[in-house]
Amino acid sequence: MNEILSKNDMSFCIPRAFYGLRVAVLIPCYNEEVTIKKVICDFLDHLPEATIYVYDNNSTDRTAELAYEAGAEVYNESSQGKGCVIRRMFADIEADLYVLVDGDATYDASASPQMLNIAIEQNLDMVTGLRVTDRQDAYRSGHVLGNKIFTSLVRYMFGRGSKDIFSGYRVFSRRFVKSFPALSSGFEIETEFTVHALTLLMPIGDIETAYVERPEGSLSKLNTYRDGLRILNVIFTLLRKERPLFFFGILGTFFCLSGIFLGIPVIMEFLRTGCVLRLPTAVLATGFITLAALSFCCGQIIDNIAVARFETRRLNYLAYPSIRKMNDR
Repeated sequence: MNEILSKNDMSFCIPRAFYGLRVAVLIPCYNEEVTIKKVICDFLDHLPEATIYVYDNNSTDRTAELAYEAGAEVYNESSQGKGCVIRRMFADIEADLYVLVDGDATYDASASPQMLNIAIEQNLDMVTGLRVTDRQDAYRSGHVLGNKIFTSLVRYMFGRGSKDIFSGYRVFSRRFVKSFPALSSGFEIETEFTVHALTLLMPIGDIETAYVERPEGSLSKLNTYRDGLRILNVIFTLLRKERPLFFFGILGTFFCLSGIFLGIPVIMEFLRTGCVLRLPTAVLATGFITLAALSFCCGQIIDNIAVARFETRRLNYLAYPSIRKMNDR
């Protein structure tokens, strides 16, 4: 289930203090002294009942000091990388609803009550803030194209999901957070969010949110090509783990077609002359057909294991109460 809504669709009232559910705002940070105070103050204004957590990832500036002065609970994560920070946050922090946002002041804090409201009203495990902007400096054309390509790739391989898999602005339920393995160490963790939700058949939704450029003096930590390759590697790794029959089926089909392409001329020649004159080609064709058979067999075996893993992970996910259930307390 995936719902996409805009701000104009929010006709219902936002419940006071979100029915008493505990809300945690998670802000992973690395050298964000220019913006961190503004981010914290904005979220305290729009979510006064929430607890703000800042996890500093070995910053060399005054990020941690300024975050503490702004009213956040500040902790340190020594393992470098956004994925490492989020893994630590998800393990340490206890709440009913989690708002994850970057500390670069590019996301609209005023959208957070609506995102939380959607999660509560529709009992969703993840709500993604779809970045909407008309500022070229905020969302470069190359990043827009890359986002569309990777999003389409994930939707094709894993099913219908978010339209912005790289958004750093999300709301999670407790059952999502506590069942999320967080295997990635860097920015590819955002792709893992979507794949985790799709794999476990979670109800998720999207809402359009304003997105602006970083303030002057704030520098992006993204490396377009390096991080793009890492994300692509994560997508194919997750495909091999979560949909092995599909993954090995593609490999098997490639090997089978290659074997047929090389083998047909050899067979035709044998039927015509009674001799195998191109023995190396015949051996290579036989090898490809053998690899195809092995790929299909491996895919079937690993798929059975993946089904068992899915059942275990699904039961672990269901062991935590849904938002609706917590709301009834």
